[in-house]
Amino acid sequence: MEIIDYIIVTIYLLFIVSLGFFLQRKASTGIESYFLGNRNLPWWVLGASGMASNTDLAGTMILTALVYALGTKGFFIEIRGGIVLYLACLMTFMGKWNCRAQVMTVAEWMKLRFGNGREGNIARIISAVANIIFAIGTISYFAVGGGKFLGEFLGIDDGIAGILLILLALIYTTISGFYGVVLTDIFQGFFIFLAILYICFMTFQTVNLPDTFLISIPGTEQLQEWSLAEWSSITPPIKIDLPGHYSIFNLFGGVMLFYTFKVFLEGAAGSGGYVAQRYFAAKSDREAGLLSLFWIFLLSFRWPLVTSLAILGIDYGLKNQVISDPELVLPTVIAEYIPVGVKGLLVACFIAAAMSTFDSIINSTAAYWVKDIYQAYIKPEASNQQLVYQGRLASIFIVGLGLIFSFNITNINDIWGWLTLGLGTGLFIPLVLRWYWWRFNGYGFAIGTGAGLVAAILTKAVILPFLNMPQLQEYILFLVPSICSFLGCILGTFLTPATNLEVIDNFYRVTRPFGFWGVVSQNLPTNLQAKIERENRRDIMATLIAIPWQLVLFLMGMMLMMKQWENFGVLLLMFILLSIGLYFTWFNHLDKIQK
Repeated sequence: MEIIDYIIVTIYLLFIVSLGFFLQRKASTGIESYFLGNRNLPWWVLGASGMASNTDLAGTMILTALVYALGTKGFFIEIRGGIVLYLACLMTFMGKWNCRAQVMTVAEWMKLRFGNGREGNIARIISAVANIIFAIGTISYFAVGGGKFLGEFLGIDDGIAGILLILLALIYTTISGFYGVVLTDIFQGFFIFLAILYICFMTFQTVNLPDTFLISIPGTEQLQEWSLAEWSSITPPIKIDLPGHYSIFNLFGGVMLFYTFKVFLEGAAGSGGYVAQRYFAAKSDREAGLLSLFWIFLLSFRWPLVTSLAILGIDYGLKNQVISDPELVLPTVIAEYIPVGVKGLLVACFIAAAMSTFDSIINSTAAYWVKDIYQAYIKPEASNQQLVYQGRLASIFIVGLGLIFSFNITNINDIWGWLTLGLGTGLFIPLVLRWYWWRFNGYGFAIGTGAGLVAAILTKAVILPFLNMPQLQEYILFLVPSICSFLGCILGTFLTPATNLEVIDNFYRVTRPFGFWGVVSQNLPTNLQAKIERENRRDIMATLIAIPWQLVLFLMGMMLMMKQWENFGVLLLMFILLSIGLYFTWFNHLDKIQK
């Protein structure tokens, strides 16, 4: 970068930190304000903030790497997490279920589901600890990705660059709380959107890919040759033949099946962290649905962006030399294709992408310490000022641990796979069962969560190095924690008494989920049972439409940038038909949701 680029980046960073100080007073009135913005933020603000938080820098680098190396196959691989398909479930049913709970964290939700006794308290503590551990791992992952990007431009060590990014996000987040997170996300999201439009327009105007080209695969010195038709195909293959680190995807059909199953579990679980936080902050069922729709729409622009970056990476390889590490396509493209001045703006935009993710994770995770541990069990009489102070201390502590663990990570894809498949799946099994099975109790949740957490850590640290079977790595990451977690859930549930039926009855009346609730639902008035059943049937049908609708929406942007007009036309027709179905099964009922 040139001096003007550094000046632009510096001005941007100073503005973000100053905004945090400006919002300090508004955020410090209490923990409802500090962690949920007093539940008074409009749906479009929460949706735009969610988009900015999801458009992280590390994720953009790995998505670009996968699309660069594999084309649309990289898109299908990211069903595991990068496509955020669980948003379709949040849009149609899970978002309103979370909103109805009127809690601050997923851990506090355990009181609603399992009661205020020992059972509910154990489930709450285990949930809080598990979410904090997951957040620490996530911060480590984002620190590595952000450091790789920023270090490339500043000419400094990646670790130091990652620390710089997170510390800046930490400063304004600890000062301004959820208000600062959301409002800076809006500002940063606007810059991210400008970056997307600029890069996509430039790529569309200047680059036409040849019929064949070469790319690099991590973990090997070989180059892979792709034909444009195969690289851009919207039909996922049963098998592929790749060397190096990406050989784990060679059994492609099997990989897709269990990624899809994993996403099904994730959507059915209701998510957590900063995602659930947006729904806890929503004003109503209707606004929970609208914020999801807006969130998905804005996120759809991410896929034309990563496709454009991948295309520019290929073009660079054709004109110069093939980029050796696909995870460095993003910084290489910006360094080589973006003019002075604009380069500073784009670097600031991608720093914004990193910081908007950091701030959301930091703020939502600190809530678990403040609400579910400190206020609940250590100092229930704490004042609002003390609770906000604890939130700031917790933010600093969580970030510090995340940075320490980041020093041992070198490959972004490896840690992303472990977070989304191993640790994520181990924690999702009990989160799924809590919504759909009346007999599932707090002890089952606690034991299942603990078993999944321990199994995920041991699988990564011990089992995978011992087996040394890279092609089965992701299957093992998924199966071992999920099986251990499921067994823990079943054993813990049946070896302990059922939750008090009055607690379960109250939970069912408040949230109205579908699933195995016959013991509870049969006690409701007949007319109320019928209304809940109609709503549940619509939600299930809408979800079956919303998932392919979201996939098609995201793929359309990719085909547009690849200039594959036949594929684009097929997808457009599918999108129109699915949108009509979604309108009649979901959108048309938003104003009629039972209160």
